[in-house]
Amino acid sequence: MKIKSLLFGFFLVLSCFCMVLGFFACEGTPSHSGPSLAEAQAAAQDAQDRMDGKQPASSQGSLPAQPTAAQSPSSAKQETVLNTGKNQPAWVNSVYSVYNRNQYVAASGGASSREMAEKSALSNLITIFGQSVYADQTVTNAYREVVKNGKTSGYTDSTDIDNTIRTAASMDSLVGAEIREVWYDSKSEYYAVAVMEKTKTAQLYSEMIRANQNLIKNLINMSQAEKNSMEGYSRYQFAAAVADINISYGNLLRVIGATPPGELKKGDDYRLEAVDIAKAIPIGLKVQNDKSERIGGAFAKAVSDLKFRSGGANSRYVLDVNIVTSPVDLPNQQNKFTRIELRANLMDTSSGTVLLPYNYNTREGHVSQSEADNRAYTAAEKKIKDDYANIFNNYISQLIPEK
Repeated sequence: MKIKSLLFGFFLVLSCFCMVLGFFACEGTPSHSGPSLAEAQAAAQDAQDRMDGKQPASSQGSLPAQPTAAQSPSSAKQETVLNTGKNQPAWVNSVYSVYNRNQYVAASGGASSREMAEKSALSNLITIFGQSVYADQTVTNAYREVVKNGKTSGYTDSTDIDNTIRTAASMDSLVGAEIREVWYDSKSEYYAVAVMEKTKTAQLYSEMIRANQNLIKNLINMSQAEKNSMEGYSRYQFAAAVADINISYGNLLRVIGATPPGELKKGDDYRLEAVDIAKAIPIGLKVQNDKSERIGGAFAKAVSDLKFRSGGANSRYVLDVNIVTSPVDLPNQQNKFTRIELRANLMDTSSGTVLLPYNYNTREGHVSQSEADNRAYTAAEKKIKDDYANIFNNYISQLIPEK
């Protein structure tokens, strides 16, 4: 697997703590002291400013919102000094002869350029953790987007927790990983060593897990009326995504011999609850000018694929579909053509608002007008079956109401 995809799949984290890790990379020996409150607050504010497109208040120690594959939190702050001495460091052949296995997770790598050597070291470090520490990319993307839009702020109990979640979602590098040393053999090869200090890594991931647990608790805390709605369904689906991310954090902690804080529920536990919510929410279908109920059937299947019930004349949610077909005259053409225009609005009748608009139009031709009409309906039917469930699902995943 390419390094970039590995690092991107392991998104993170907590720029305020990463700043502190970068500081330790500059010292000769690692320290076990934690970050000061002032440093944490300043770094969290810088990260939040970057997410909002503002210039960070302090450029010292600031991290890019999306580090490249060759960067670690520490190298983003200050580049590791290149060692050009003639004597080969012991870690090149035996990394744990220098970095105590009880204190560090470490790996080395070599290549013909410094950049590739650092990438190789980081890749080898990531390999130690295996695939169990990666959340599904769809899950991480949903998490990022909702957090970036500020929709989680009302579901956290403090500014510190909110900052932890926001900065975690903004980072793409393996948190706590740093290039500690680089050596050039004065001939053709560069060597690098990437390390993670276990105590600090355990502190970082435990804090992230606790912040996400707080978020989940508040997401699912609602009345029965709130729960049996599109918003309630969305909140449980997002809780599932956050839970999946926490599972990956917990797996990483176990790899380094640490115990995750609290109970880590699986995302599927919340998804099952979301399915029960969906079953309690019928979506009415109102289709005008359908042909043999083909368009209505396609929309009904899309709704059913997401576990919602279709039908119900008095449903709160109604999919209002209008179809218009018209002949199209094209010069110098023997075939007949039909244009089909379709508008489908998902309505919330309690507020009279359009929740999700959907529009589609195309032109189809044949030797007869009736067959051109038939082909136009067939094209629309296929388009709905191919696309609408995904469009609906993407909408639902972003529906979390701001508090």
